[in-house]
Amino acid sequence: MTAIGKVFSVAPVGFNGHLIEVESDATKGLPSLQIVGMGNKAIDEAKERVKSAVANSLLEFPARRITINLAPAELPKDGTHYDLPIALAILVSSGQLRQTDTADAAFAGELALDGKLRPIRGAIIMAETAKKNGLATLFLPEPNVEQASLVEGIEIIGVTSLKDMYLHLKQEVKIAPYVRSTRKQAATVTPTTSLLDDIHGQEQAKRALTIAAAGHHNILLAGSPGAGKTMLARTLVSLLPRLSPQEQITVTKLHSLTGEALETVITSRPFRAPHHTSSRIALIGGGTKPKPGEISLAHHGVLFLDEIPEYPRATLESLRQPLEDKTVVISRANGHVTYPADFMLVATMNPCPCGFYGDSSKECTCSSTQILAYQKRLSGPLLDRIDMTINVSRVPNNALLEEVLTHKKQHLNAVNAIRTAVDMQYNRYKSSEKNNSNLINREIKKHIVLAPEVRQLLSTATDRLSLSARSYFKIIKVARTIADLEKSLDITVQHLSEALQYRQST
Repeated sequence: MTAIGKVFSVAPVGFNGHLIEVESDATKGLPSLQIVGMGNKAIDEAKERVKSAVANSLLEFPARRITINLAPAELPKDGTHYDLPIALAILVSSGQLRQTDTADAAFAGELALDGKLRPIRGAIIMAETAKKNGLATLFLPEPNVEQASLVEGIEIIGVTSLKDMYLHLKQEVKIAPYVRSTRKQAATVTPTTSLLDDIHGQEQAKRALTIAAAGHHNILLAGSPGAGKTMLARTLVSLLPRLSPQEQITVTKLHSLTGEALETVITSRPFRAPHHTSSRIALIGGGTKPKPGEISLAHHGVLFLDEIPEYPRATLESLRQPLEDKTVVISRANGHVTYPADFMLVATMNPCPCGFYGDSSKECTCSSTQILAYQKRLSGPLLDRIDMTINVSRVPNNALLEEVLTHKKQHLNAVNAIRTAVDMQYNRYKSSEKNNSNLINREIKKHIVLAPEVRQLLSTATDRLSLSARSYFKIIKVARTIADLEKSLDITVQHLSEALQYRQST
């Protein structure tokens, strides 16, 4: 009988993972199973799942004193995916498997009482960590293999039960590695959201959405109730380019960590619309066991805040750092984790509590004090981080059912223009991670040269509007995107003039 059995697994910690060595020691004494190594309640309960799964898989659970150690012991561990490696380590220490049978591989999976394997969270992290540590193979529950196969350079094998896992390791019944389909996705995807063609009127707002999508700019839509702000906002995600293969890995990885996507690969850009009653932790992320929040789940996609003044002030202010840094750091007493949060913010708001301040057809019933207090719910620093502000007017009711034949291809034309603008940015910055919106000041000076007349107009306008240095550079970024949509190598006075329109206060 082997004294010590060792099996590798992975501990997801934030957005990354650590290799874990699951050790099993079977010694003489009263039959028992003890798990040490900073495991949580789910790991402690694994004792009962493992015992039943081993017995119901027609394998022998040793009548010995068994100690399981999850090393390194100082690293907190959470999750049910340790069930499978614990069971295998016991089988190795009891002599039912050889140590060489589990060498050069990592294992993860939750065991049912009958020995079947259930899907787990964080399959992509486990594949990345196993590959990084030089392991050749990763064994996972079969539903998780499609996600894990996004990571190239490591063999992924899907397993349905502990019994099948045992027979495979004994080389009695081989399980074939998962082979990801090489069939390319269709070039066009039928959008599930509204198209620009579905929206009557609102030409300036449509133009602004096109600019925002092309340069990854944050945008605020302000106007009366029923003006179409929400419909416009929900159109934005259908204008964005398709996720690249690397972006698919990141987005799927984030959604897998929260349990929203355990078996599928996310191929479309996320659109997150949290309710205004959502807590700050739900929006930013965190909790006792830190998980990604809505801003991270909107990574490479859109975060939609409908009626943004209704959100608690503290919740909105917590967006300031992620909007600037494109990441969020969650610190807790036992450590901190970092999640990506590179999202487009699209928000809507009414001009006043009743919603009809400035409306041409309905009179506002709010006092000037109420209007001012309502608009001040958004702080200056937060508004400063929003690139574009658009006032949306209501479309006459008698025009809502009219067929607009002249704009039937408006959405397709916008998508093609956005694709061209994105390509120009890629050629300019030599990186798919860089766009006009996330340029830092040093990069603006390097890549964007303003003609004297353009620089003069910008200085005059920003002085009269009393804009901050951040707003000054945001106007340049928006103007650069407008020039890209027009396929212009230089920013002209017309491009800058249009960009200035989107810096007006609400």
